[in-house]
Amino acid sequence: MRGSMPARSDIAIRRLSWGLRSLPNFWKCWSRTEKNSMQSDMKQIKRILITRTDRLGDVVLSTPVIRYMRGKYPGAYIAFMVRPENRDVVANNPHLDEVIIYDKRGSQKSFWNTVRFAFGLRKKRFDTAIALHPTNRVHIILFLAGIPLRIGYDRKMGRLLTRRIPHHKQEGDKHEVDYSFGLLEHAGFDITKADRRPYMETGDKERHMIDSIQKNFGIGDNFIAVHAGASCPSKRWMPERFARAADILSEKYSSDIVLVGGDETVEYSSLTVSRMKHKAVDLTGMLLVGELAELLSRCRLFISNDSGPVHVAVAVRTPVIVIFGRNDPGLSPGRWGPLGEKDIVFHKDVGCRTCQAHKCEKDFACLRAVTVDEVVGAAGNILTTSSRSTHLQKRQNQER
Repeated sequence: MRGSMPARSDIAIRRLSWGLRSLPNFWKCWSRTEKNSMQSDMKQIKRILITRTDRLGDVVLSTPVIRYMRGKYPGAYIAFMVRPENRDVVANNPHLDEVIIYDKRGSQKSFWNTVRFAFGLRKKRFDTAIALHPTNRVHIILFLAGIPLRIGYDRKMGRLLTRRIPHHKQEGDKHEVDYSFGLLEHAGFDITKADRRPYMETGDKERHMIDSIQKNFGIGDNFIAVHAGASCPSKRWMPERFARAADILSEKYSSDIVLVGGDETVEYSSLTVSRMKHKAVDLTGMLLVGELAELLSRCRLFISNDSGPVHVAVAVRTPVIVIFGRNDPGLSPGRWGPLGEKDIVFHKDVGCRTCQAHKCEKDFACLRAVTVDEVVGAAGNILTTSSRSTHLQKRQNQER
């Protein structure tokens, strides 16, 4: 709740942060090697920990780094640390040896449980850590775990890292994937041949579940998925426009319409379905992340607000149409847009000098400027230039 008192565990973390900042030589006692040895040949890297403990889309956009590190160190042990709700993003990743769950809101909520978690990592003897998203807790964990080479950004206790790069993501001058590779380049890695495409694998469990859902809900092979929710009002296109676009596409292309999203978006999916003339299947709040990925891999098109499922769709090679609102550089399509070849983004400039986001005084004019006809036209271009069989063949033949 806004304005509420910080939890005791957060206060403890902050106190530890202040203490470590005031003792510049403290970490030398904990690391297994000194700074000079950290400059040793990167060919000696054998045990790698990559961390990304923020949201769904952020984790999906981190997968190119996993693939790059596996290509660079084919014999290395590579682990990925993630929040529990995003485990499915990397659960079937062929380039990982282990997925490590860090649950800040659950089993590692308290300060001492976080310390115990860090010492548990210490036993795994990682020699390299890459923190793709800066947080006080992650940086403390990597430090207490005694990982000699700790790569990340110079904020949120960045002094606990051994190689750090200035954090300028708020400027939004490149894509989030490119920020991650820029971090690696700054640390000394050659990224000239890096593949920046996000990817995601599903398993038999997810395939069987979606087979069952399609059968039970009568979802055919020719369907369009829609995500009408988002975390902020400045990211949500109007439900009545989603409904109108879905009705037109359903009628014109004989497509089933399927609504998806997390528990927090149930309201917006329900509003969309209630305004539709044609029947739609609402699976909002019913799917795990891996199941969502499998479902999206089977649809012909995904239409969505600016939200994490967009990147899931891109990762399984499904074309997307994304509607962006906010014009803040750090939140723009330039940083967070989809990376698929056929993906289409709508982002209108309505003359705002400074984006007020959820406090918008213009009734979200940027979102209202995106019309139903524009979205339907873009969808038609995608649906008429790629058949579903072509999409499936591409998915089967893709290289990870």
